[in-house]
Amino acid sequence: MTTTSGQIDIWRATASEHERLEFKEARKQFDTKKLLKYCVAIANEGGGHLLLGIADAPPRAVVGTSAFNNLTDIAEKIFEAADFRVNIEEVRHPDGRVLVFHVPSRPRGTVYHYKGQYLMRSGERLVPMSEDKLRMIFAEGDSDWLEQPAVENKEAPEVIKLLDTQTFFDLLGLPYPGNRESVLEKLVQERLLEKSDRGYTIPRLSAVLLGKDLTDFTPDISRKAPRVVVYSGTSKTETKLDQSGTEGYAAGFQRLVEFVMSQLPQNEVIENTLRREIKLVPEITIRELIANALVHQDFAVPGMSVMIEIYSNRVEISNPGEPIVPVERFIDGYQSRNERLTDLMRRFSICEEKSSGIDQVIKAVEAYQLPAPDFRSNLQRTEVVLFGHSPFDKMNRNARVRACYQHCALQWVSNEPMTNRSLRGRFQLPKSRSETISRTIRDTIKAGKIKPSDLGEKSRRYRSYVPFWA
Repeated sequence: MTTTSGQIDIWRATASEHERLEFKEARKQFDTKKLLKYCVAIANEGGGHLLLGIADAPPRAVVGTSAFNNLTDIAEKIFEAADFRVNIEEVRHPDGRVLVFHVPSRPRGTVYHYKGQYLMRSGERLVPMSEDKLRMIFAEGDSDWLEQPAVENKEAPEVIKLLDTQTFFDLLGLPYPGNRESVLEKLVQERLLEKSDRGYTIPRLSAVLLGKDLTDFTPDISRKAPRVVVYSGTSKTETKLDQSGTEGYAAGFQRLVEFVMSQLPQNEVIENTLRREIKLVPEITIRELIANALVHQDFAVPGMSVMIEIYSNRVEISNPGEPIVPVERFIDGYQSRNERLTDLMRRFSICEEKSSGIDQVIKAVEAYQLPAPDFRSNLQRTEVVLFGHSPFDKMNRNARVRACYQHCALQWVSNEPMTNRSLRGRFQLPKSRSETISRTIRDTIKAGKIKPSDLGEKSRRYRSYVPFWA
């Protein structure tokens, strides 16, 4: 392989560093131990390129590097320490010497380590991989949970009894065939059934999507039914209702959303000096976040299901498995954990196969003047908290910073700038509160969530801002 100066400049123009591209200034030297760790982390995340001699902050000037004059020697050290080979190139860029480390991807089902540390990147830091992430990688060599059989060797009438085939055709907008053989043949074509001389096999994917009653299947499937818990107050002290679903996700999704909405408390708001009662949060936020939790859950985590917990002042929706995409990037980033499930849910018009579902949530939250959702990554769970209406002056600093960052990210993906004025609009505050909004912007910059996009603009009122990763 030969890397040119032109390719270096293309990499430099990338909007932001990511797991497959890393820049380091390293004018005089670069710590060998740190180099080894970066190679391991990049390999663990699919391989990529580490470039020395380039500033890591835009516009990423080529500063040149004097590090590692003996490339053969450092390549051998990487191989001895990490047990994989990295190709290293010295590129004579017009502005200085650049070293390019071409890091290969780890093999499927394998994780590299440095002295027992299974490393990955998190922003500017190198961190140990979570237990959830490691388990997911080690399981790559196994067959997918959803593709494994739920039941085998079933006759045609038994399949029709177990699966809601009518809903399948209805959601796809197809006429229901006039005979059973044509119904099952369509499911076979969609790989939702397998046919053999001994009968039909129903994969777990078909069971969790189209099962008429998930309790007709084994416990590992019935336990994947979403669970709704309603509490009397703001804590788990008193439970009013605890109910698990029985229908498959596609068959029962709309009824699940309607049931959750029926359990939400009323929230009093004032509009044009008139008081009126509305649901705690709008339906679109519930719909999108439940769909998101269903399709992004880690089915390999045993004994856990999607949960919707309703309190008097908030709703918490969680799913098994830590997120693949960092929670800070839910608005602009997307990576599917369960591709076939997501594809079918998209075709059923239940969810989007991109991050626009979260965009819709943030837009609705802003339109209804709600506090920003709190996206959390917990041990073996991903959680989002939706809050009931609260005026700006009653929000604490963290809530204001979270709202500012999410507004900035939403503006970014909409190709619009975030300014003091746009953030005032998000909170519906008058021009006289500009300084209050400027304080929130400063707090969000200090928290490392946003940054100015035009440092040349002296007036804070007209300055625009972008997310930290832009």
